[in-house]
Amino acid sequence: MDTTRCMIPVAKSPQDYQAFKISPGDTNRLAIVFDTASANISLTICVEIFDIGGKTPPNRHQMAVEMFFILSGEGRAICDGKTVAIRSGDSVLVPPTGTHMIENTGSTRLYALCIMVPNEDFAELIRSGTPVELDAEDLAVLRRLPAPVLC
Repeated sequence: MDTTRCMIPVAKSPQDYQAFKISPGDTNRLAIVFDTASANISLTICVEIFDIGGKTPPNRHQMAVEMFFILSGEGRAICDGKTVAIRSGDSVLVPPTGTHMIENTGSTRLYALCIMVPNEDFAELIRSGTPVELDAEDLAVLRRLPAPVLC
């Protein structure tokens, strides 16, 4: 083992995540898990949270590969005109330059772990948005606790 390259691991919990809406009218928000500021590596890892009916605007990346792992909920992924249904446990890999979007088609929020490599200014775009708080439902999903009873 090469101990000269060993780094102290960075550990975070859901209460440490900073969440943002990129634009005020967005129906999704992103909670940054790790990014270039915290990991000193050109990647962004976040949890993307979609309200019921929420979706990302169609977007594309010049060099980055983006992967979504669906943590909870159901929806659809669209890339370059191809549509696939997604639900908990599914993964979606978007190649560079693929025009894509994720949409929540379910009756609950949709949660997706999103990994982008390289960062391609994604973390900076997220952080330029409006800070928002994660609520009890978000924290329950991220901690895998029973969902709170909503009246």
